Parts: sequence; C-alpha cells; structure tokens
Amino acid sequence: MTWTSDKHGKAGGGVLLALLGAGIPALVGAALHGHAGEPYRETRLHFAAQRPDGREPVGKGEFTRFLDREVTPAFPEGLTLGDAYGQWRGDDGAVVRGTGYEVVVRYPQKEADERGTRVERIRRAYAQQFPQHSAGRSDTEVQAGF
Repeated sequence: MTWTSDKHGKAGGGVLLALLGAGIPALVGAALHGHAGEPYRETRLHFAAQRPDGREPVGKGEFTRFLDREVTPAFPEGLTLGDAYGQWRGDDGAVVRGTGYEVVVRYPQKEADERGTRVERIRRAYAQQFPQHSAGRSDTEVQAGF
C-alpha cells in the first residue's frame, strides 16, 4: 500500500478504506456485544481475623488450613483469596477496625441454589471454629468465561 497525502495532511483513501473495512466494525461490535461469557454468580465471603474473645487474630496458617478443609472441597474448580482490611460497628456502637480474608468463588447461575448451600456451610463452620458472630457474604450476578 502506498501512503499519500494532500497539502492538508489527509491520508489517502486506501488507508482510510482499510481502517474502515477491518478494524472499526470489530471495535463497534465488541462495544455493542461486550458480555464476557455465561451467566454466573459471584459470591464474596468476608472472614474477620479478630476474635471477639480477645485472643490472637486468626493467622494465615490457621486460615489456610480452614480453606483447605472447608472451602476448597466445596469449590474445587477454583477460588480467589485476598487479604482484607475493614471496619464495622461493634455491639457497643464503637467502630472496630481489623484485618481479615476475602474469598471469591464463581459458579454457574443455574447451580446457585446448591452452591449457596455450600456457602452457608462454610460460613457456619468459620463462625464455630473461630468464635465469630458470622462471616459476611455478598452475591452478584456476573457474566464469566473460563
């Protein structure tokens, strides 16, 4: 292809035609149809490391063992683990700040009821094992592809 321009710096029609014919329709199509896959549910679990009884916080080793025993068998396809820092209002009304762990799991939307039961078992197990009031949960419908 030969690059040409007129005295105003405009590119020749061949370059413009090539751009219009190849790249721009693909970009417009991607913008209009931007879903990333199939309907999934994303569940985020929030586990506080502080213990209400004042003992040492739940350490990484303890939490990893909990993850291996409780979460991985329930979601063997995979998960995401992250350290967390948060705050909440305590029973006495004071703001409590502390560290914790966030686990994210994704599963097909059509399996939401059965997988939700697994999530609730994990939450109860954490609250019992590490004397906690509860483990937080949030659910979002997403499009995902793997």
